[in-house]
Amino acid sequence: MTIDAAELTRRTAELLAAHPPATTDRLDFLKARYDAGLAWVHYPEGLGGLGAPRSLQAVVDTELEAAGAPDNDPRRIGIGLGMAAPTLLKYGTEEQKQRFLRPLWVGEEVWCQLFSEPGAGSDLAALGTRAVREGDTWVVNGQKVWTSSAHVARWAILIARTDPDVPKHAGITYFVCDMTDPGVEVRPLRQITGEAEFNEVFLTDVRIPDSRRLGAVGDGWRVAQTTLMNERVSIGGMRLPREGGMIGPVSRTWRERPGLRTHDLHQRLLKLWVEAEVARLTAERLRQQLVAGQPGYEGSGMKLAFARLNQEISGLEVELRGEEGLLYDDWTMRRPELVDFTGRDAGYRYLRSKGNSIEGGTSEVLLNIVAERVLGLPAEPRTDKDVAWKDLSR
Repeated sequence: MTIDAAELTRRTAELLAAHPPATTDRLDFLKARYDAGLAWVHYPEGLGGLGAPRSLQAVVDTELEAAGAPDNDPRRIGIGLGMAAPTLLKYGTEEQKQRFLRPLWVGEEVWCQLFSEPGAGSDLAALGTRAVREGDTWVVNGQKVWTSSAHVARWAILIARTDPDVPKHAGITYFVCDMTDPGVEVRPLRQITGEAEFNEVFLTDVRIPDSRRLGAVGDGWRVAQTTLMNERVSIGGMRLPREGGMIGPVSRTWRERPGLRTHDLHQRLLKLWVEAEVARLTAERLRQQLVAGQPGYEGSGMKLAFARLNQEISGLEVELRGEEGLLYDDWTMRRPELVDFTGRDAGYRYLRSKGNSIEGGTSEVLLNIVAERVLGLPAEPRTDKDVAWKDLSR
């Protein structure tokens, strides 16, 4: 049958009648929502969706929010929702989709991303973590870094080198790694904020069954592109209300504390407020484009804008607050379960935003992507393009 807004409203009402939010356990409600196809309505039936247009998700979300229904705490499971799920949907086997998508969406299992490495950060395709096949198992050895939420994750999306005798982009394979397996060691990386939401992960003789491989052997770079493009949209294209995100706190401070105002700060705030609103509306347009298919390279531009604006706005906020802006609430070492770009005080926002131009693709790499893939400018010369990975200088 055709799934339209009226049909989704009816099905949502049925869900609420059968599982009243006020008397239903939170996890039970989320599982029932997934099984009803109301988790992400554009996914196929049986996988949390109904094959409906992506644009109709708002119909369900609005009805459930009005009824006081619980959400799945999307900030805590953002890597699973924004990166792992679309990759599993596109490249996973039917068994993999059935096993992973439901506990991922309801939040029973947290995911992390084992991509970046100490010697291959911006140049991700130069990664050196090796996966060697032994029958139906792959033995993985290497080190990953800047891994958000690795300390609470059950599963990880992992890319590793399976053929060092071909050029770097060609010899990579994509896996799902169990973070509880022997040989997986997670160590905290304390950041400039005092927190350790990032980690380094050491993989020593970790055995991954071939049944947890996504895509063909050696085709991991193509699979990873789905992950990376969705990652940039999930970071730079977040749905925000007007004055949501970093511009919100500084705007409130400006209104509530007129004694801090100067003409120069006023002009700078107006400029950044307009740019933040333009970015918000552009992100909304990008999400609407997703209705037609997978995200494109435009997400790289949105992520670029996100990083620049966060850093400029948080810098303005510290300056606006004067001496108070130099204070910091707590340097205690913590390992938070979620990434909070705008939480705590002005000092935290200023320091945390410094990572925005690194995580999810450095701004320098994203500028190249926008130039070459969006604007069609000539590509930079790449002397290593046709050289076997094992012959590259490291």
